[in-house]
Amino acid sequence: MGARGKLTAVCSSPSAGTRKTVVAGGVLRAEHGLVGDAHAGSARQVSLLAEESIAKMQARGISVGPGDFAENLTTSGLELHALPVGTRLRIGESVVLEITQIGKSCHSECEIRRIVGECIMPSEGVFARVVVGGSVAAGDSVEVTDVKADPGRCADGK
Repeated sequence: MGARGKLTAVCSSPSAGTRKTVVAGGVLRAEHGLVGDAHAGSARQVSLLAEESIAKMQARGISVGPGDFAENLTTSGLELHALPVGTRLRIGESVVLEITQIGKSCHSECEIRRIVGECIMPSEGVFARVVVGGSVAAGDSVEVTDVKADPGRCADGK
């Protein structure tokens, strides 16, 4: 089908605006997000960031890894921020996400910006809604199944 990558980490935190902890796996609930994560149930149900984006920060000498930018799902092999809003991703056999927003405004109290000094989520973070839920874990495949931009939504979610 479409481009393929891999899920390299699942990350969760009970508090918003903080680094997330890598967990063994998780459950994505339809129209809700990652069960147990602070952002579940919000407009930004699930956040994704590519390892390649994290590597850009590492190349600047910043010691960061999965979850440090508060992303729920870390991937490799896909340029997530280049995919248009409306694109659908399948994770594993059954989970389906739809990209709803590329990037975000970073608020001044952001722990990541305070600790790391810079945040890549405003330019390369991706947010998605859970269309079909299910379990996810590191090692799951991530496949672009439908690249169809939604003309009713802008990249900033407005």
